[in-house]
Amino acid sequence: MFVRSVFSSYYRLLTGASLAFAVFALTGCNEKAAENADPGRPVLVATVHYEAETPERSFVGTIKPRIEADMGFRVAGKVAKRLVEVGQTVDVDQPLATLDEVDLKLQAEQAEAEFRAATGVLAQAAAAEQRAKDLKAKGWTTDAALDSAKAAGDEARARLNRAERSVELTRNSLSYATLVADTRGVVTATMIEPGQVVAAGQASIRVARLGEKEAVVAIPETLLARARSGVATVTLWSDAKKSYAARLREVAPQADPATRTYLAKFSLPDADEAISLGMTATLTLADKASERVAKLPLSALYSQGGDPSLYIVDDKGDIALKPVKVKAYESNNVVISGGVDDGAKVVALGVQKLDPSQKVRVVSSLSF
Repeated sequence: MFVRSVFSSYYRLLTGASLAFAVFALTGCNEKAAENADPGRPVLVATVHYEAETPERSFVGTIKPRIEADMGFRVAGKVAKRLVEVGQTVDVDQPLATLDEVDLKLQAEQAEAEFRAATGVLAQAAAAEQRAKDLKAKGWTTDAALDSAKAAGDEARARLNRAERSVELTRNSLSYATLVADTRGVVTATMIEPGQVVAAGQASIRVARLGEKEAVVAIPETLLARARSGVATVTLWSDAKKSYAARLREVAPQADPATRTYLAKFSLPDADEAISLGMTATLTLADKASERVAKLPLSALYSQGGDPSLYIVDDKGDIALKPVKVKAYESNNVVISGGVDDGAKVVALGVQKLDPSQKVRVVSSLSF
């Protein structure tokens, strides 16, 4: 009896220990299973990005002045001083260079001396003509003498008039000895040095006007129509965040024989002080009426007898099926024109195995 009681107690103790161990084991398995639970189906996504249906084209250009003139002396002479340097800004009537004025002053003095001599000759001829008229009125001289006196007077008046013009010309020539700027601009080149003898009209200093600036680019013949009718914008390499509206002003009538491109000049009506001459710029051409579309992988499109749709993924891993407007189908892509917002993330692969009620997990790439 005593032995049976001992065995009964031992059996109850063993049974309790086994149950406790089983409960502990099951609890551990549940916790491990909870830790290894799948947070969601992994999916590869693509971002929707709308852009012009006709791709924009960009060209590298240079900022140049619309008007750039080579200025020169209007008289010949020896350069005495050059008063400006390349890159210097000049104002209207600012002296740029001067010539040696010695010979020009001598010419002016000579013209004034001839003017004084012509004045004296005219006074003498006018007096002789008046005397001839008085004598003819009294009948003391002949008509031939009167005509001769009138001719001498006319010649003296013409000589005086010629002397006056000569004085004006020599004064102008003397003023031309100083080369002045006729507009506000910047000096882009100097072709003379002090001591150099220059001819009249020879290019001496190049001045670019600051009022109007333009972007000069080379356009291929296939894009000439877009350059004429499209929308053009210009950005500077020094500040790519700011863009300027551009308008086509001139296209070369003949292509460059080496590059087979046409030189095009785009004016910049909104140019500010940030645009300096010689800067490098990027000109972008786009069509005016180009529809904005987005390209996505063809595998992202879901359609089972209804409208084509896309699975949209949000930040929480929820997905939603949204119908889209299909513009065209390509070999590997589908072109859509609406239905989803720009920047939305859509499932790119395995859309036929998804259900709108399930959670997904976004992955950046596929791994096997």
